Amino acid sequence: MASLEWSALQNGSDIRGIAAEGIIGEEINLTVEKVRALGAAFVQWIATQTAKRPILISIGMDCRLTGPAFLEALEESITDCGADILNCGVNSTPAMMLTTKMPEVNADGAIMVTASHMPFNRNGLKFFYHGDDIQKEEMSMIVDMAEAGVQNTEDLPKGQVHIYNLAALYCRKLRTKICAALKNSPNPDRPLEGLKIVVDAGNGAGGFYARRVLEFLGADITGSQFLEPDGRFPNHSPNPEDYEAMQSIVTAVKYHKADLGILFDSDVDRAAIVDSNGRVINRNELVGIASAIVLEEHPGTTIVTDSITSTGLNKFIVNILGGKHQRYQRGYRNVIQEARRLNEIGEESWLAIETSGHAAFRDNNFYDDGAHFATRIVIKLAQLKREGKTLSSLIEQLPVAVEQRVFRLPIVGDDFSRIATDTMNGLRQFVSQIEGWEEVSQNHEGLRVMCNNESEQGWFLYRLSLHEPVTPINIEADVVGGTDVIIKKLKMFFRSVRNVDYRDLYN
Repeated sequence: MASLEWSALQNGSDIRGIAAEGIIGEEINLTVEKVRALGAAFVQWIATQTAKRPILISIGMDCRLTGPAFLEALEESITDCGADILNCGVNSTPAMMLTTKMPEVNADGAIMVTASHMPFNRNGLKFFYHGDDIQKEEMSMIVDMAEAGVQNTEDLPKGQVHIYNLAALYCRKLRTKICAALKNSPNPDRPLEGLKIVVDAGNGAGGFYARRVLEFLGADITGSQFLEPDGRFPNHSPNPEDYEAMQSIVTAVKYHKADLGILFDSDVDRAAIVDSNGRVINRNELVGIASAIVLEEHPGTTIVTDSITSTGLNKFIVNILGGKHQRYQRGYRNVIQEARRLNEIGEESWLAIETSGHAAFRDNNFYDDGAHFATRIVIKLAQLKREGKTLSSLIEQLPVAVEQRVFRLPIVGDDFSRIATDTMNGLRQFVSQIEGWEEVSQNHEGLRVMCNNESEQGWFLYRLSLHEPVTPINIEADVVGGTDVIIKKLKMFFRSVRNVDYRDLYN
């Protein structure tokens, strides 16, 4: 088992760490030496999975300042182990994943150097094999190998490095999808003529989408901003859940009178959108848009979402769109794996999506690909505009809660998993004694409760955070003041609970 120094770098199936100075109190723990060791360990791990030699590994990065040094370290260690390299330079995470699936590339494995939306001083590695993320347990094995040290035990000659223009192939794939869907346009080669679309890449890796996909196909991208990669992220965080980032693109859409705004995160595995009125469409509404698109193509299919989606969204998917809705554990990989599992047992599912903006479609191998998601939305926008409709018309009947609130209650104590479980069991008993409150039985994460009293008309979800000693509570109500009534009752319970800091409920 890896030491604390190494295991601290593992974040599920990814590697994440502090890679640069710049924030007081944060010491570097992800170094060039560790990246070099992880690259060699990945080659060794793949060698246990396949007899093919030489092994071919594709590597790429987002625009973080430490990316070039990490990419060079990977080149050195991987070729020293006798494997060949395809260096794809600045790219998106979904494109790197596709290199292990596309016959044009046919890489045995891929490594993406990225820390997604995290601050500029962070960086990390994402690993892919056979068109999928490697799993948490496999990542643990690679970390153990990296710490132990890896040698070229097969005495293979040093591998070769090839520069590969992956971006051109990836953009062509996206353009082909748009042209095929809009082949009846007046100008099939430029089917996006007449659309004005603003793209905000947040100085991450997603700027290619504006020029090499949208503008190439005829769209007016006037007003698009922060398209040039800059690992300092000088304008705003490249994060669809960041308020400042969303307000920035809202302003651009309104000023330029655009039909659509698209905001990508740093490595382009997530996207958020803004409609022609400057209305932010994210979280439940973004899931609603995606569900409407998919259920039009595949009536009755199951939409898999994370656990915090609203009651209104459930009614929209089931009662209005005629689909099925499966809530599952938070974490985009969990949601994706559940959709895959449903398909394997014969229950058709064409969409797995989190309220954070991660969206994975069955026709795209269930990759969480922000550019693919944006492409699906752009296609639908073009079709709707011909009919004189807007994108928001797809979710006109989506019930929206009157009040929505989120609290994060820290756990005080070392054994936070046990404390959270004991607290949840106690809360379950408390709920059973409250008139009008009813636990939702079909629930895959935490404790979800319907609050059916006239003064509440809402619900709450109490769960354990995926990565922190924190218990989040999501609360919604369909009447003014309903969340306050629910919170007042929850306070009664938490006053008797040790090891959970519930002061946030008073804010």
